Amino acid sequence: MSKLDDILEGARDSITVRRVYGDPYEKDGVTFIPAAAVRGGGGGGEGEDANSSSGSGGGFGVMARPVGAYRIKDGEVSWVPAADTTKVIIFGQVVAIVGLLVLRSILRSRSE
Repeated sequence: MSKLDDILEGARDSITVRRVYGDPYEKDGVTFIPAAAVRGGGGGGEGEDANSSSGSGGGFGVMARPVGAYRIKDGEVSWVPAADTTKVIIFGQVVAIVGLLVLRSILRSRSE
């Protein structure tokens, strides 16, 4: 088996349902099953040229981020989304900056 085949086999093993859903855990009679969004990509190549040189190459990457968890309580299943606080803070800063720019424009137009 070539190195490229080894890389592709590792990639197939990396993107599994175990990466998307974590192990369930229970606390105070409530079971949580964490979930994540997983993306992966890869590429590779292998070949020989006329001088009988050979070549190979490849690469692979995986990115995962939490998206929430399923909550099971008293036989009822509900979805609890994960809050991305970084996005919330950036959105708040952008709204504040836009608000200040609008306020400045209003005050300038009144003074003229």
